[in-house]
Amino acid sequence: MQEPTLVILAAGMGSRFGGVKQIMPVDEHGHAIIDFSLFDAYRAGFRRVVFIIKREIEEDFKAAVGRRMEKYFDVRYVFQSTELLPEGYAVPEGRVKPWGTGHAVLCCRDVIDGPFAVINADDFYGPSAYEALYGFLAGDRHENEHAMVAYLLRNTVTESGYVSRGVCQVENGCLTDVVERVHIEKRGDDAAYTEDGVNYLPLSGDVPVSMNCWAFGHSLLDELYARFPGWLDENLPKNPLKAEYFLPFVVNACIQDGSAVVKVLPCREQWYGMTYREDLQSVSAAIASMRGQGVYPERLLD
Repeated sequence: MQEPTLVILAAGMGSRFGGVKQIMPVDEHGHAIIDFSLFDAYRAGFRRVVFIIKREIEEDFKAAVGRRMEKYFDVRYVFQSTELLPEGYAVPEGRVKPWGTGHAVLCCRDVIDGPFAVINADDFYGPSAYEALYGFLAGDRHENEHAMVAYLLRNTVTESGYVSRGVCQVENGCLTDVVERVHIEKRGDDAAYTEDGVNYLPLSGDVPVSMNCWAFGHSLLDELYARFPGWLDENLPKNPLKAEYFLPFVVNACIQDGSAVVKVLPCREQWYGMTYREDLQSVSAAIASMRGQGVYPERLLD
């Protein structure tokens, strides 16, 4: 078995949060959410990690996280850049926004040689999510068989504003469709989304959603590479400055044309994240509570 790799998306600068939230401390020991993710990943079995970052935060990131993790993991760094495009394509004038999560993972194509998991650096997924990811990747499966850890929508929204989620349809334990809803707001135990900023449609709190917590066979990297030029041809004329090559777009396309099967790994964990600065207090309180219950020790991988 090829050793699974954990890919951590940390290239976003946190525009809504207002800073480099990937390394923001959430406890009195200076640990960031990513420290808890890496601790959970390590005890689940992962020993290889790829950090996708921007060059602008390279030294800060290595000082805060990377160099400490090199004692526990085989660590690689990949830089997401808007200039990394297929031959014959150029960055549109005025474009500064990254190309999205699908492009970020595509940037890892030269450093991953086997199955891999993908998570966001600023999302707290919980221990069982990493156990599910590693268990799937370390088990017997077809190269074109992937998996997604699915959360209940009600466990993934914030009190502080809106969030973006991949709303999923599931049949017989497999993913059949993912629709990206970029503006979802909490409504009690449920939620509502809008596409125009004016009209809202209800969403059940029980609907499964993608939190960019994936387990992939290596073939997914080839799919990302092969489908990127076509996506550029279709989307650059329509939205050259902000169109994003989202990872769920490619997963969904593979499902629809039958080139992949995506198993759904249900997760009842409570998601925590810092989309907004106001989220910091609730994240810190939740982690303190879990530590009090013995889920985490005082010191992590330091």
